[in-house]
Amino acid sequence: MAAHFALLIAPVPADDVRDDYMSTFAPVDPSAPALSVGELSTQRGDGIFETIGVVDGHPQEVGAHLERLAHSAALCDLPAPHAGQWRQAVARVAAECGPGESAVKLILSRGVEHGPAPTAWATASAAPDNSGPRTGGVRVVTLDRGIDSGASERAPWLLLGAKTLSYATNMAALREAHRRGADDAIFVTSDGIVLEGPTSSVVLRIGDRFVTPATGSGILHGTTQMSLFEHLRGAGHDVAYETVPVSALVRADAAWLVSSVRLAAPIAAVDGAAFAVDGELTASINRYLLSPRD
Repeated sequence: MAAHFALLIAPVPADDVRDDYMSTFAPVDPSAPALSVGELSTQRGDGIFETIGVVDGHPQEVGAHLERLAHSAALCDLPAPHAGQWRQAVARVAAECGPGESAVKLILSRGVEHGPAPTAWATASAAPDNSGPRTGGVRVVTLDRGIDSGASERAPWLLLGAKTLSYATNMAALREAHRRGADDAIFVTSDGIVLEGPTSSVVLRIGDRFVTPATGSGILHGTTQMSLFEHLRGAGHDVAYETVPVSALVRADAAWLVSSVRLAAPIAAVDGAAFAVDGELTASINRYLLSPRD
């Protein structure tokens, strides 16, 4: 997705008090150079980001995304982002999105080594056509994440619960899935626990219950998954965060990969074995996820 609009952000302290932050934003040509060659986000992936789905110009779940941005900043020892400033930045960038589906990406980097301040920017781009995955589903393979289920607690410096710019492993996992004839992947621990997709959360329907892996293993808390669970709970369904062994994944009655831009993609196969796709329920879920949500 090539950006069609970009906005540099001059981050302010989290306790800054003012009503209008527009003077801290500077639109830039998204196709022109804008970062220093010493920028640590490009040299080391030393930074964090969020991707927000936009539907007909309305950015979805902004509050949850900004909370996760702040959480990632704390884990990475970055300055706390000012919620009001970043919310206004989202609104400014989303205003450049036309009808249909788009994506706003927020980036906060450590900046230049020994520099005076972090670097921040936001971009807008058109979303890809996700109608195929939403209706026909995705074939997934399970891939060992190379950690056990206790790694996050034992080694917090691995930043397993932060949404960092260091996405080389995630992209390598998607390429491996494609080499195996699948569309996507689900990470599992070396001791057989389901984690998440490289760019998505995992949701299972087991009987009348909806389950997602608990975040204690270093899983990134999914904003779309949280919104979906709130919706399902309001509709009278039981939802739960649990430790999910791989055996439960293959026995589930239905399953989805959910994310901010693709939304809910039903899983049609796991490691080559066909999986039931609940088309009617998936359509209902995606209708909700496409509705305006703050």
